[in-house]
Amino acid sequence: MPKIADIETTPNPNARKFVLREPLTWGIAHSYESAEQAQGDALASALFAIAHVSNVFYIDRWLTVTQDGQADWDALVRDIAVPLRAAPAAAEQSAAAVFDARTSIADLSPQDRQRLDDIELVLDQQIRPYLQSDGGDLHVLGLTGNRLIVHYQGACGTCPSSISGTLQSIESRLRTLEPDLEVLAA
Repeated sequence: MPKIADIETTPNPNARKFVLREPLTWGIAHSYESAEQAQGDALASALFAIAHVSNVFYIDRWLTVTQDGQADWDALVRDIAVPLRAAPAAAEQSAAAVFDARTSIADLSPQDRQRLDDIELVLDQQIRPYLQSDGGDLHVLGLTGNRLIVHYQGACGTCPSSISGTLQSIESRLRTLEPDLEVLAA
C-alpha cells in the first residue's frame, strides 16, 4: 500500500505529481490517456472513475494525474488519494522484464539497435530526469532513418511547452549524436 510522501505541482497546471514512499512498479511505465486504455490496470481504472481525471501516468515511486481543467485540485487530490493508498506496492520484478519493456521496438537492424541504445542512453541521462521531476516522461515509439518518434507521458502529454520548447531541446541534445536526427512527437 503506497503511502504518499509529497504532492507536487508541475509546469502543466492541470497535472499533479504524487511522490510515494513505496514503488508502484520497478522501472516499467504505465501511461493511459483514457479509461479505455486503462482497462486491465486496477489503479488506473480506479483513477479514471474519478470525475475530471483525463490522464494517468506512473512509474516506480511516483504517479502523475492530469485533469480536464474543470476540477478543484484540493478536492481532486483527496479523491485520488483513496485508490492510490489502496494500490499494492510493486512486487519484485526481474531485470529481464524491465529490459524487455525498454527494448520493445522490433525489426531494427543491428546498426539501428545500437543507434537506439545510444539515443536511449542520452535520454536516460540528460532528458528523462528533468521530465520525470516535472511529473512526465517520454517513450520512444520508433526510429526510422533519421526520424525518432517519441510519445510524451504524464504531465508532459498535455503541457504546451512539451510540444515546442521541450521537443526542440530534446532534438538539439540528440543532434550531438546524430546531426541530422529529427525528433517528432506522436
